[in-house]
Amino acid sequence: MSKLFNNYTHSYMTYLQIEKNSSVHTVNNYRDDLEHFFMFMNEQQVQELADVTHQTARLYLTTLHEKKMARATASRRISALRGFYRFLMREQIVGENPFLLVHRPKGTKKLPSFFYEEEMKELFEAADGDDDLSVRNRALLELLYGTGIRVSECAALSIADLDLHLGVVLVHGKGGKERYVPFGSFASEAVEAYLQKSRPVLMHNGEHQKLFVNFRGAPITTGGIRYILNGLIKKASLSGSIHPHMLRHSFATHLLNNGADMRTVQELLGHASLSSTQMYTHVTKEHLQKTYRNHHPRA
Repeated sequence: MSKLFNNYTHSYMTYLQIEKNSSVHTVNNYRDDLEHFFMFMNEQQVQELADVTHQTARLYLTTLHEKKMARATASRRISALRGFYRFLMREQIVGENPFLLVHRPKGTKKLPSFFYEEEMKELFEAADGDDDLSVRNRALLELLYGTGIRVSECAALSIADLDLHLGVVLVHGKGGKERYVPFGSFASEAVEAYLQKSRPVLMHNGEHQKLFVNFRGAPITTGGIRYILNGLIKKASLSGSIHPHMLRHSFATHLLNNGADMRTVQELLGHASLSSTQMYTHVTKEHLQKTYRNHHPRA
């Protein structure tokens, strides 16, 4: 990739981080997407970004299809390039957006995986224990399930974000958006026990204010949280491994199963669009159908 392309990529990444408040994960993915397209340009002997036409863009999409790339990945790559060219037009580097009329591949929607309430009870039993790490793990599990926050949002929490008296937590979500999420007495008691008993010991006289810490006293990472949750899965003898969002999916599904309205769940999850929340209706319908088949005498 030429130095000029490097400059364009760097400028676009800066734009995503500062002006669009995109996550580090999104920025890294988009950087990979641009580099992949630049290699394609080199193979096609297209020398300049302004030389990319609608036909070039369609050929690139065909190439992704021929390589049997996952639809979600191909769709993201087209989205990244559409945004990149929109940025280049704004900076008056190119005159048109060749990806504007290229249709992104539609991905197959998968129903979110979640734990049944009986499985959640097994997980909580697996987190029981009086040692410092067990007390921390219980607090972590209770807060994730009690609020439905993302694993990344949980890792970013500071002690000051919690109000144990009111039972709410200030969550720093995607795109710099903040929201208050309530939590119940189980999460409140577990977190308070962790703060009073375990965190001071795990900190080893450290001074940072991140809520959850690892056994060395450093702020816990998203990978660390997944490691803890997978350990609880094995201890509970539940099959498979835990997906980072499974507790979040369980939170939403259990709320809807017990009568919560869609708009409230949308606000609690921090979804910008109601359509993102509506995927859980398919899960709850499946749950109702299963209950009907198992219990109705003429099902």
